[in-house]
Amino acid sequence: MGLGRGLSRTLRRLTGFFYGLPKVVRRSGCREALRWKPSGCKYSCHPQCRDRVSLDCNQSDGPHALYTQDHLNNNQSLYTDVEKEKVQQAQFSREEIQHKIDLYNSATRDHLKMTLNSSGLYTGFIKVQLELHRPITVRGCGGGGDAEAFYLPRGSVNTLHISSSNTVRQVIEALLNKFTVADNPAKFALYKRCRREEQVYVCKLAESEHPLFLRLLAGPNTDNLSFVLREQQTGEVMWDAFTIPELHNFLRILDKEEQDQLQVLTKRYDVYREKLQTALKAAGVPA
Repeated sequence: MGLGRGLSRTLRRLTGFFYGLPKVVRRSGCREALRWKPSGCKYSCHPQCRDRVSLDCNQSDGPHALYTQDHLNNNQSLYTDVEKEKVQQAQFSREEIQHKIDLYNSATRDHLKMTLNSSGLYTGFIKVQLELHRPITVRGCGGGGDAEAFYLPRGSVNTLHISSSNTVRQVIEALLNKFTVADNPAKFALYKRCRREEQVYVCKLAESEHPLFLRLLAGPNTDNLSFVLREQQTGEVMWDAFTIPELHNFLRILDKEEQDQLQVLTKRYDVYREKLQTALKAAGVPA
C-alpha cells in the first residue's frame, strides 16, 4: 500500500509539473484556439471561453491580419483523411501522375522538383517548419552515451528528400534522425497548414498519410500547403514517450522546487515567530 501511494503521489507530481510547462497548449479531441499573426500578440483561449472574449481584429490588414484558426483533428477525422487520400491515389493513373508532376515542376521557383520513377513511385522535396516549444534531447557526438538538451530555433525550416511511399511517421523519424534527436518520435506530430482567404488552418496529419502526395496535389505554393512539426498536443501526458532519465530529471526538478518552497515557508514563519517573541517581551510576558 505504501508503494502504491508513493507511486500515485509521484505521478500526480509529474503531471502537475508537465502541465505547468510554459507555452504549451493542450487540447483533447477536436478543439480550436485563436492565434494572431502579429509578433506582439499571440493570443490563445479555450473553446469554452471564446464567447467571453471580445477582440477587434478588423483594424489589422495585410501581413498583420487575422492569422489562424488552429484546428486539431480528432481520431475520426484523421481516419477520414486517410481513407480520402487512398481513394484519391487510386483514381490517378501513371499518365495523370506524370502530368501533375510536369505541372508541379513548371510552377516551382526553385530546383526542388519531383521525379517519377519506373516503379510508379515518385520522389521530391518537402519543407518542414519547426515549431517546438520544449527542448529536445540530442545524442552525443562520437557514439557516446551522453545526451544534451537544448531548444531548436523556432520557425526554422528543414528540407527533406522523400518518396511518395513515405508516411508521416517516416518523415518525423527522418527529421529527428537528421538532428540526431534521441526523443521518442511519438512525442511529435506533423501538421499541414493551408490558407483560405484571410485565415490559415492548421490540421494534424495521420501517421499513415503521405506528405509528398499532398504536396503534389497542392502544388509548390506554400500558401496553399506547408508542413509544420510540433509536439503532440493531447489531453493526457504520454508517460511512455519519456525515457527513464527524463522522468528522473522531472523528479529532481520537483524535489528542488519543493525544497525551495520549504525554505521560503520556514523563513516566513521564523520572521513571524521573532515578531511574536518581540511583542511578548515588550508586553512583559515571558516567551
